[in-house]
Amino acid sequence: MRDVVILGSTGSIGTQALDLVRANADRFRVVGLTAGGSQPDLLEAQVAEFAPAVHGVGEEASVEAAAHPCDVVLNGITGAVGLRPTLAALEAGRTLALANKESLIIGGPLVKDLAAPGQIVPVDSEHSAIAQSLRAGSADEVRRLVLTASGGPFRGRSRAELDAVTPAEALAHPNFAMGNVITTNSATLVNKGLEVIEAHLLFDVPFERIDVVVHPQQLIHSMVEFVDGAVVAQLGLPTMLVPIALGLGWPDRVPDAETPIDWTRAADWRFEPVDAVAFPAIDLARDAGTRGGTAPAVYNAANEVCVAAFHAGRLRFPGIVDVVGSVLAVHDVPSNSALTLDDVLAADAWAREEAARLVAAG
Repeated sequence: MRDVVILGSTGSIGTQALDLVRANADRFRVVGLTAGGSQPDLLEAQVAEFAPAVHGVGEEASVEAAAHPCDVVLNGITGAVGLRPTLAALEAGRTLALANKESLIIGGPLVKDLAAPGQIVPVDSEHSAIAQSLRAGSADEVRRLVLTASGGPFRGRSRAELDAVTPAEALAHPNFAMGNVITTNSATLVNKGLEVIEAHLLFDVPFERIDVVVHPQQLIHSMVEFVDGAVVAQLGLPTMLVPIALGLGWPDRVPDAETPIDWTRAADWRFEPVDAVAFPAIDLARDAGTRGGTAPAVYNAANEVCVAAFHAGRLRFPGIVDVVGSVLAVHDVPSNSALTLDDVLAADAWAREEAARLVAAG
């Protein structure tokens, strides 16, 4: 029996994790639940059902719950607010099932220095796929990582054609149902840019050996190319159930977590290069990741402000990444090598203010 704390329990990751707990009551027990507060009735119902020892709303509640005695902390929070709970879970020695990619990306060396080998289990489907594929060889046999992307709802459109995109169109992801921020990030490919930085940090592979390929069907979740030319991929339906189940049970698999692919049905799988002119977010993320320090935090924070402005009708769709690039261009990464939490929080606050200023200036 594994005791589990779920942060972000009312979101997509959290609710799916609780579905898995219900189906595997002999394997998992919920001892902590926290949420952001947007769905208080749902959180109340979850607390009534699972009777966790700790529960609450907001960042401080998540920090406290992350350190509560348990086997696994699943961080399913969205955004930079997940950083402090991630640090709290690692400091407490918990296995961290990490769906909150932003905390690793903006925290960078802060998070990595705290984490013991194997303490972080990736829950992003792409990084879970890489972690599974890496079991096929040793680290020194890896030539490159290949992240797959759906291409989002605007795959194939030119930059000019993106200018009239509406928020409703941006939320029409072809495969996943997620919140506004993640779904919009998938449409701009900012999400894939964040995942490139995350892959670099998780697997210690240089940026020049991390590729992205558009795979609209999203049945291949990501791949590892080895030095002998072999490519090992993890396949499955375009859902999050397997990555979440592995996050809770790692390194063991949870039987029947997901329905397997039906190989009796004919299917065509397509792969395309990323259009970096229409979707510059990935190259921008590589630049931020290469600069390191507080640059990834600035990339993430400016984007969160721009996504909110886009949905409020104050910024056009291409402007999201344009403004992020402008904020990064004027950001000075501190020269000191030892990144601190204060550095990250200060950069995050500055980037939000600068992005808001640029949006307001039009």
